Amino acid sequence: MASATPLLKDELDIVIPTIRNLDFLEMWRPFFEPYHLIIVQDGDPSKTIKVPEGFDYELYNRNDINRILGPKANCISFKDSACRCFGYMVSKKKYIYTIDDDCFVATDPSGHKINALKQHIENLLCPSTPFFFNTLYEPFREGADFVRGYPFSLREGVPTAVSHGLWLNIPDYDAPTQLVKPLERNTRYADAVLTIPKGTLFPMCGMNLAFDRDLIGAAMYFGLMGDGQPIGRYDDMWAGWCCKVICDHLGLGIKTGLPYIYHSKASNPFVNVRKEYKGIFWQEDIIPFFQSVVLPKEATTVQKCYIELAKQVKEKLTKVDPYFDKLADAMVTWIEAWDELNPAGASVANGKA
Repeated sequence: MASATPLLKDELDIVIPTIRNLDFLEMWRPFFEPYHLIIVQDGDPSKTIKVPEGFDYELYNRNDINRILGPKANCISFKDSACRCFGYMVSKKKYIYTIDDDCFVATDPSGHKINALKQHIENLLCPSTPFFFNTLYEPFREGADFVRGYPFSLREGVPTAVSHGLWLNIPDYDAPTQLVKPLERNTRYADAVLTIPKGTLFPMCGMNLAFDRDLIGAAMYFGLMGDGQPIGRYDDMWAGWCCKVICDHLGLGIKTGLPYIYHSKASNPFVNVRKEYKGIFWQEDIIPFFQSVVLPKEATTVQKCYIELAKQVKEKLTKVDPYFDKLADAMVTWIEAWDELNPAGASVANGKA
């Protein structure tokens, strides 16, 4: 029997940031080979990155980023995996899946290999329920439904903008937790997907993440991190906080839970302490800021929301550190560059305002 066409084969790009040869793709070949890859090479652009044969891909290094974006290239981080968001910008597809090169295929409790991409697609194609929590979690999964007491008027749900996956083996811990729990591994497989409720922030990890580029892509900016910046390892966190307040405003949903990948190696906690040090303090101001953000009714697109958010970052977080003044400017530059490369996307209607 002929195998079925992979879901969204022509509507999804896989974005991978890397500094090394992509041998890890061999393991993912059964799941990734039908799709187009966008590889964002970080670090030295003169280094040659080898990609296994048979994959359809385009590769961008720092020289390409500078050539394509010109003076606006300074909004894309260097020597940090935050550079992946350049791949989101140049993609022409409706959906994005992004994965790190140290993430391997996981197995479920019955021993079957997990097709993480397929589960992400299912999450994105299925509505979210951010306005009322369902105690059986994902009501649209086989064998589940809305429980007694769930308002019928809310059962239609809203479009899902983001699918946030998890990790077996090495958990996504911050440096202090890594240092006190160096041997801790996540072996617990929770067979659940849930919508993050409206008004609730979450720590978004970018190593196993999918999103609807038309709905939320312009807000998936991973900030200024790495080389020349005072902070690292908060790139995906920043994008997650921005996306969540914008999704809440526009009436869109974010899901977390399945699928799992196998995170193969821990980053150096001592290096991470250096990268995260300021962020650990700053987030005590950043989180209350995002919790109190109110976007105006006139902000009816992701771009308008994001420009407004940049304005509020400049007004309220610059007193925490001058870095946020620079970050707010970079957020505006990002949107300008996004709209230049995606002119049709500048007027895409998003979810309900």
